[in-house]
Amino acid sequence: IEKPRHPSLPNGRRSSILSIMKFMYVYILECNDGSYYIGVTNDYERRFSEHQSGKILHCYTHERRPLKLVHIEEFVTITDAIKREKQLKRWSRVKKQALIKGDEKLLGRLSWNRSGLITIRRGSAGSP
Repeated sequence: IEKPRHPSLPNGRRSSILSIMKFMYVYILECNDGSYYIGVTNDYERRFSEHQSGKILHCYTHERRPLKLVHIEEFVTITDAIKREKQLKRWSRVKKQALIKGDEKLLGRLSWNRSGLITIRRGSAGSP
């Protein structure tokens, strides 16, 4: 999986600003049983290594190794990262898979209705 791209900054200032900024990351791991684990960290490479090694004994991923890092998103604030983590944890498995695959068309069609059941929107807002 490729590293997240940093926001565009003016030439010359990009490297100096990025060197002092600390980004937050929301990541998705695919476990060996096919389940997904979603977390937040400021160092996704270190955190993935911790998950993969089993360093954290009571973590969801401990008994579900080996793991694959399948998705990363970058945020400037911890507040935004946690908000996104909570959002992703509420998503259905199908919607998470669409995100991981980068299937924006399917992501746009999947939504939650008021009863909490998944619905798939077809066509425009006025069509069945």
